Amino acid sequence: MESKFFIMKQKKVLLLSAIVLLFEVLDQGLQGVIHGEGWYFQLIHLVLNVGTITILFFLLKRFSTTTEELEKSNQKLNNIFDTLDVAIWSHDLKSNVLLITPGIEKLYGYSSEDFYKDLNLWKKVILPADLPVIADREKQFLHGEPVTSIYRIIRPDGKVRWIQDRGFPTLNEAGEFVDFTSVLFDITEQRESEDRYRSLVEMSPDIIAVIRKEIIEYINEAGSKLVGETGTGNIIGQHIGKYVTMETINEIQSLFRTKDSNYFEKIRMERQAIKVDGSTIDVEFSAMPILYGGRHAMQVIGRDITERKKAEKTIQHMAYFDSLTGLPNRNKFRNHLNEILANSHPEPFAVVFLDLDRFKVINDTKGHTTGDLLLKQVALRLRLAAKNVGDVFRQGGDEFIILLENIDKEAVSDVCDRFLAEFSAPLILEEEEFYVTPSIGISMYPENGEDIDTLIKHADTAMYMAKERGKNNFQFYTSNHDGPTLRKMELENKLRKALEQDQLVLHYQPQVNLVSGRIVGVEALVRWNHPELGMVSPGEFIPLAEETGLIVPLGKWILKNAILQNKAWQQQGMEPIPVAVNISVRQLQDDDFVEYVKLALVNTDLEPKYLELEITESIMQNIERSTLILNQLKQIGVKLSIDDFGTGYSSLSYLKHLPIDNIKIDKSFIDDILDDNHQGSIVKAIIDMGQNMNFTVIAEGIEQETQVNFLLQNSCMMGQGYFFSKPLPASEIGDLMKKNSCTV
Repeated sequence: MESKFFIMKQKKVLLLSAIVLLFEVLDQGLQGVIHGEGWYFQLIHLVLNVGTITILFFLLKRFSTTTEELEKSNQKLNNIFDTLDVAIWSHDLKSNVLLITPGIEKLYGYSSEDFYKDLNLWKKVILPADLPVIADREKQFLHGEPVTSIYRIIRPDGKVRWIQDRGFPTLNEAGEFVDFTSVLFDITEQRESEDRYRSLVEMSPDIIAVIRKEIIEYINEAGSKLVGETGTGNIIGQHIGKYVTMETINEIQSLFRTKDSNYFEKIRMERQAIKVDGSTIDVEFSAMPILYGGRHAMQVIGRDITERKKAEKTIQHMAYFDSLTGLPNRNKFRNHLNEILANSHPEPFAVVFLDLDRFKVINDTKGHTTGDLLLKQVALRLRLAAKNVGDVFRQGGDEFIILLENIDKEAVSDVCDRFLAEFSAPLILEEEEFYVTPSIGISMYPENGEDIDTLIKHADTAMYMAKERGKNNFQFYTSNHDGPTLRKMELENKLRKALEQDQLVLHYQPQVNLVSGRIVGVEALVRWNHPELGMVSPGEFIPLAEETGLIVPLGKWILKNAILQNKAWQQQGMEPIPVAVNISVRQLQDDDFVEYVKLALVNTDLEPKYLELEITESIMQNIERSTLILNQLKQIGVKLSIDDFGTGYSSLSYLKHLPIDNIKIDKSFIDDILDDNHQGSIVKAIIDMGQNMNFTVIAEGIEQETQVNFLLQNSCMMGQGYFFSKPLPASEIGDLMKKNSCTV
């Protein structure tokens, strides 16, 4: 009984000491709150400890002097010490008596007996890197000063835990250190949470700052770099007005004043920040009121969006302005016209649709670089001509729209005359003169339409009519224009769909050895059988394809299918012969044309010598690029021919340097054979020239036996034309070759 009472008394004394120490720790915790040192976690921890202390104090008052009550109280104290996540350590250095609460076992993972057996065990388990903390602590103990130390220990299971140790030394009258008591807390979760938060804040690429009364209390490294400061120390304590405008500050404060019902609601905005060098950057940030160090403050989290803003401006500019000419584009035009039409009573205005004549020829023969330079100069001339009277927009390609507001027909005519006059003088590009003329169509609001699409459509229709009437003129829209122009527009739209809907087919015309009559090759010719329009003449849709640029996808389709058919004939046992495919200058200028030819041959496994590409003399106008492309094609192994020879621009000095295999005499010269005045003199000259330059000469458009005899007499051994066969579908050509054993 006496022993139990002694133990009880010891625990009671120790508990009373613990209460005193805990109150002191509480006081230290509150100080930490005031100074903002891990206040959130400390405050929670201290509130829990205050509750625990209250329970302990209440239990002490219930202590009775009776043995039974002492035992009951002792049991309650034991239960409390077992559950309390705090350890109390009291060491009398004079008597070497150690008193430890059971909480030590939870904190350290060792039993109480281990500590009683080895009084230095508590120090031995401290992480070696943290031992200097203990050395500093002992020095302060010698002066009788309470010390709060934070260090790490290694538990028996290898886990590292953070310990907060609040020690209270006792000095005797002689100033000797005779006793100390410590209260130990496990602050691992708090410390790791703080470390995680700190690392997130410090390593964040975003600005994180705390501002109180317009003074910067805290900012991370990213924030200091953002404004061009060398370190956070140069910013903390500064007035926020150094880095943002007072207008922004006032706006934020005003917004917060309107959110009194929800003080902790955050706001988001985009504003400019001011760097140390005076330059500005775009910043996107959120701001929210917080308690910092126990006082109201504002936390700001933001990021630099300067590059994003630049990109947005670039995208905006690309969406509404033409990158080549700098003119506003069709989107800008539609937006502007929408704004005009949104008025209740818009003033009369004109939509002027302008298309350049001959531009496609220049672009194809001289290349896209020259074409782009030409468009830039055209845009400049149009701007000058429309200055003070209208706005110029680039519709696309070589098409432009000019919007003339508050204007009548007579004034529109004067402006269009000015446009025509601007292009009477040549455009000079790299010391070379180029003549381009405009065809102009005009629709008037409101008589020619009251919405954007109708006005554009009618201006476009009028422009087509200007082309039909010789180009280099302007036409106002009238309903009489709809017939022929609509036919052309309709064909263009239907031709775009023809490729997708399998409306095109290839026919083949035999090329014949004039001596033996054997078929030695075929020329692929495209035909268009529209389900509603019927057979559309190549003379109608091929020029349209050239004009609109559709010749490039159309040409690829012809090339691919001609190669496939030739390979199919070979697989059917036909004698291998070349298939000739017409190639436009526009195709030849396409950057991927050579690769496309290679790929088409590889995919069908057709030997290159069985493909013949027919080009026109217009390639001479860009001889350097043409020579490069033709040599690349020749390296593949395909045959090359000049089609319609003698009808276009040619230079024998250039021609002899091109890797040409064949020249084809145009039908118009073959017709001269039957003309008594000419008697085939031009044909003779072409045949002689071809033989001298080692070209194979092929005559086109042979329709009579007299022409065959003339050609044989003048040593032209190959020809094609209706005399032998009209162009036929692939199946009929195959039958023809089989039936006649490759003779006609």
